[in-house]
Amino acid sequence: MMGALRRSAACLAVTLIAGLLLTGCGGEAPASEVPLPVLANNPAVHDDSRVATRGVVRHFEDPLHYWIEDEDLNRVEIFPHERVALHLGEAVRVEGHFRYSPREGRRLTLESIERLEGG
Repeated sequence: MMGALRRSAACLAVTLIAGLLLTGCGGEAPASEVPLPVLANNPAVHDDSRVATRGVVRHFEDPLHYWIEDEDLNRVEIFPHERVALHLGEAVRVEGHFRYSPREGRRLTLESIERLEGG
């Protein structure tokens, strides 16, 4: 009886540790790599999820906003503007929380941004 209880407790501990390793220290699932054309053409599928994608940082002055885009002009707006503004004109990989609404469009709130080599 005690042996079975110990094995059960050990299995539970291993399962919990494996779950933590898979989701990271913050308890969130890892971001899904989603190309910009997918986010542009089917944004509702990824609404309210963590995504990572790549593009070149662009902006518009009035009203001020920043986005990343690919060569086919697929775009996602990036927030906060202050963090992405530093990378204007650069190819970047962004990771964060993606939201979509027909009224506000495609938006990603940054968790991380990194400059890509050659960009």
